[in-house]
Amino acid sequence: MSKIRIFGLGGLAENGKNCYVVEIDNDIFVFDSGLKYASSSLLGIDYIMPDFSYLVKNKKRIKGLFITHGHSENLGSTPDLVKVLPNVKIFATKFTKFVLEEYGVTKNVVEIKPHRKINFDNGISIFPISVSHSIPDAVMYVINSKDGAICYTGDFVVDPTMLGSYDMDLGKIAYIGKQGVLCMMCESSFSEKKGHTSPNHHLEDYFKDIIKHNEKRIIFSLLPYHLYTITDIFNAARNTHRKIVIMGKKLQNVVNFAIKEKYLEVEKDIIGDLSNIEDDNAILLISDERTNPYANVSKILHGYDKYINLKNSDTIVFAEPRYDSNEKTLVKLENELAKFGCNIENLPSDKIILHHPSSEDIMLMIKLVQPKYYMPVKGEYRYMVNNANLASRLGIKGDNIILKQNGDVVTFENGELVQNGDMIKVNDVLIDGKSSEDIGELVIKDREMLSENGIVLISATISKKDKVMLVGPEVTSRGFIYVKDSAYLIEEIKKICENIINRNITPSYVDYNKIKVEIREELSNYLYEETECKPMIIAVVQEV
Repeated sequence: MSKIRIFGLGGLAENGKNCYVVEIDNDIFVFDSGLKYASSSLLGIDYIMPDFSYLVKNKKRIKGLFITHGHSENLGSTPDLVKVLPNVKIFATKFTKFVLEEYGVTKNVVEIKPHRKINFDNGISIFPISVSHSIPDAVMYVINSKDGAICYTGDFVVDPTMLGSYDMDLGKIAYIGKQGVLCMMCESSFSEKKGHTSPNHHLEDYFKDIIKHNEKRIIFSLLPYHLYTITDIFNAARNTHRKIVIMGKKLQNVVNFAIKEKYLEVEKDIIGDLSNIEDDNAILLISDERTNPYANVSKILHGYDKYINLKNSDTIVFAEPRYDSNEKTLVKLENELAKFGCNIENLPSDKIILHHPSSEDIMLMIKLVQPKYYMPVKGEYRYMVNNANLASRLGIKGDNIILKQNGDVVTFENGELVQNGDMIKVNDVLIDGKSSEDIGELVIKDREMLSENGIVLISATISKKDKVMLVGPEVTSRGFIYVKDSAYLIEEIKKICENIINRNITPSYVDYNKIKVEIREELSNYLYEETECKPMIIAVVQEV
């Protein structure tokens, strides 16, 4: 019999940053390595990734990283993981492998195919099953152990009309359920939505209607790896005698690979080139970046794009999901586009870009898998609670429904849940720019202070020989006050600093540390009394 431990390094009680660990005795299996894009409140932070400290400490026990599909929420932090675990094996399907290569991950990637078992020691095997999602070759994983199977669904939607590389093998999922499933980890993102997600995620007819009623140029803004949406746009434009121009290297790479590998079938003459950009009836596809939302449309609007000059006759279609964190940015951009004269098209409220299971889809999956224990994952905590309630409606006992947060360890011994309160220490790792080092909360707090109250820099120079002040104190301010209108305040700051410096100078010794501390404390109190602001105060005192 086995001891099994399951926990999340990310993805529990949050959207994105999915990374789940399954330990079976001495072996570690990692599922997904995603990231989460930072909100505007995390000043300057590009994205947030899981804390890989536990994996680094136990790297010899890791059997592999298994990626469900090619979205950033599920593989975006893989390049960061590879930096600290350069020898880790990465298992991915063909299209997911292509996305990894686009992220710069090429070493130790093992291409897998759905429904082909991957064997490991001690009778453990992993079985990938194809599921339907907005990206090709998405899979769920079944980890077979002596005590039963553990299922991780990844992202999915139940839709029998999605075929080929988007097909979902419900028969194999049901077969796994008949064999006995110990624990099922199922996503929660749309658990509060009633009914089925399908057919609201089919957008071809909606795009056809836009193309039909807008004879002039149309610009679609979309996410580059949502290939199902790209396919719907191509299908909608078929037989319209319009040229589709694909803008940007990343989007071109995705479309070229999809055509080459038969994920996307298009008529050869439908794809245009840069010479078609100014055509009145052209369709332009531009890809958006989640790190800088709507940046490409904004660049076009303000005349900074190298190729596209916006016309007031253009129609702009935001063919991408709307996120709460980007709502203000989008509304501001839409207002500016409207002032310019453009027509703006947004997805109707009943249409969905994101292909996630609604309540009926989740319950169908539970009925097929029939797990003994059920663990909601992937989503805000309230979504996970809704997911748990769905399981309860289907007769799963409350004691067998597991609600956890990142770092909480779920332990099974001999096929039974053990409540031992184990925890793994996890933190958010904040990434700024190309640096792979954690920025840390203290830096964010400093940035918040600077953004709200500004900075005051005090500088002075003291004679090393004579122990007298030679220059200063000089006052430099940024983001705090307008210096020309606050001469009296600047003079008072100088007097306070001069008094502090002079009283800490003796004929034999200058206490530089005490000077800096007192300047920060006294000046902070004075400025708060005068302005009700607390700027960051930096004192630089040197001797020559």
